[in-house]
Amino acid sequence: MLKFLMMLSLSSGLLMASGGGGEAMAHSDITMTWVGFSALAIFVIGYYFIAMEEKYHIDKAKPALLIGTFMMMLVAVYYALNGINMDLVHYEANHLILEIAGIFFFLLVAMTYIETLIHMNVFEKLKYSLISKGYTYKQLFWITGFIAFFLSPIADNLTTALILATVIITIEQKKIEFLVPGAINIVVAANAGGAWSPFGDITTLMAWTAGKGTFTDFLFLFPAAIVGYLVTAFLLSRFVPNTVPEIDLSKEIEPVMANGAKTVMALGIFTIFSAVMSHQILHLPAMWGMMFGLALLKMYDYRLKKKHGEGFGVYKALAKIENNTLLFFFGILAAVGALYFIGWLALAAVVYDPSVLGPTWSNIGVGFLSAIVDNIPVMSAVLKANPTMGLDQWMLVTLTAGVGGSLISFGSAAGVGVMGKLPGIYTFGAHMKYSWTILIGYIVSCSVWYLQYQVFHIGH
Repeated sequence: MLKFLMMLSLSSGLLMASGGGGEAMAHSDITMTWVGFSALAIFVIGYYFIAMEEKYHIDKAKPALLIGTFMMMLVAVYYALNGINMDLVHYEANHLILEIAGIFFFLLVAMTYIETLIHMNVFEKLKYSLISKGYTYKQLFWITGFIAFFLSPIADNLTTALILATVIITIEQKKIEFLVPGAINIVVAANAGGAWSPFGDITTLMAWTAGKGTFTDFLFLFPAAIVGYLVTAFLLSRFVPNTVPEIDLSKEIEPVMANGAKTVMALGIFTIFSAVMSHQILHLPAMWGMMFGLALLKMYDYRLKKKHGEGFGVYKALAKIENNTLLFFFGILAAVGALYFIGWLALAAVVYDPSVLGPTWSNIGVGFLSAIVDNIPVMSAVLKANPTMGLDQWMLVTLTAGVGGSLISFGSAAGVGVMGKLPGIYTFGAHMKYSWTILIGYIVSCSVWYLQYQVFHIGH
């Protein structure tokens, strides 16, 4: 199972968070050169194959890794051929190494905790609890939606969506009028819930670690996130039947959580706390606190082995982690880093100028772009372009990049994951049939942000 708990973007933001220093070295704008146009073409072609993963049956990590490494090597070749200072390339490459290392270590811990909880039957217990209560389809719709909204800030939007998609397909395999709105509801709730927590969505975490706001600054996005979600959920719920699903519980065996499962959950929460304290108080990278949490998990595994004869096996959890996820991030961040180094992102950032679109409309547009392209490279591009904006605008782009992916079924990791869980049921066409409800919720979220930050000045 693909785990997407968190991602760390540690370029300039890492240096600020860790107390490191130095301004980025100035480098040449080489957009209008053969390497500039070649890199842009390679990125577009590579991203086409990433987006068409299902059509060509090629793992998205492969084209991402290819374009990310190749683009940066082309830049180095251009600098060498033209006798330009190679220290500039070396400096940028080191920044990317720091960024990618942070991602690997942060995700390593996050994924390990999720895999451990899966192994200990925590999520199977949750699933059984829901299907055994005799709820109606409409009640299940709201329950799974609220669980997704409040679980996502801790467990991340993709993992949350995958777990709850499994729940609804277990409850009902055929009733489209429940499955499709229920799947959309889970995707929207997971993305909206992840938008107001630095741990809930990759883009939110990227903004936090880049120093665009403190931990508590992101919590102020809660009103915009939940109101927008509730509007979409209310409109979707009108299409969900109010009957009780027919479930034969005699065929279901109630799962039992393994010894120590509750302690592992507590350790997971403490690990998140450690990451926050590391970043906000100690001015260390957030992954430092996460690695501390991994050490505690390994110590607890040792204690369980001594007490019960066997533990949950941390290395077994590590073995289940999908390394293609990490390699995908490597490729995407390297590719975006190359575009930034060449100068393309500085050109794109001109839309933030008040004489063009200005920050508000540009950031709202980021949400629509995230739905089409994917929020990870879009947010990475915005952070690297680093337009001059206040806290209110950085919170807006965090909100729109996080929830904008819900507008299209494949616009977010959560949506893609649920499509995989409900093949032939939750499709692009089925999603677009109800996309108007998501658009209304998106507009409401942006409107709440406007009232909160621009009218009442709450959260500055």
